Amino acid sequence: MSHSSVSNRMHCVFSTKERRKLIDQELEARLWPYVIGIARQNGFEIAAVGGMEDHIHLLVLLPGPLSVSKAIQLIKGGSSKWIHDEFSKHRTFAWQEGYGAFGVSISHIDQTIAYIRNQKQHHRRKTFEQEFLAFLKKHKIEYDPKYVFG
Repeated sequence: MSHSSVSNRMHCVFSTKERRKLIDQELEARLWPYVIGIARQNGFEIAAVGGMEDHIHLLVLLPGPLSVSKAIQLIKGGSSKWIHDEFSKHRTFAWQEGYGAFGVSISHIDQTIAYIRNQKQHHRRKTFEQEFLAFLKKHKIEYDPKYVFG
């Protein structure tokens, strides 16, 4: 084979530091497109973005050479700097240190996009903590509860 073919789709989730509710409607309206721009500038794609005041969900489409950890680092670092520069009331904004990244098969892309875009409705029934723990269990990721939300 003369070239590499990669299909790497990840549903990524991370929260604001201490899950502070800092992503208000004004910030969200500008942050979601900005995050998509960060991805585009760095050679990857975000197929869907959504979230709540204290967390974000992304469907990230990664090229072969780019790791999920590097993509998340680019998104978190770039968006935090931009928020600090553009929104004086958010000068203390920060993302949490960790993240969740869950593989998505091609047959579940549309379902995942709908899930990400409908976060507001989804969180009428389930907290972020309940949601994240459900992802860990579904993907059979072992965890220690005292460290998941630290």
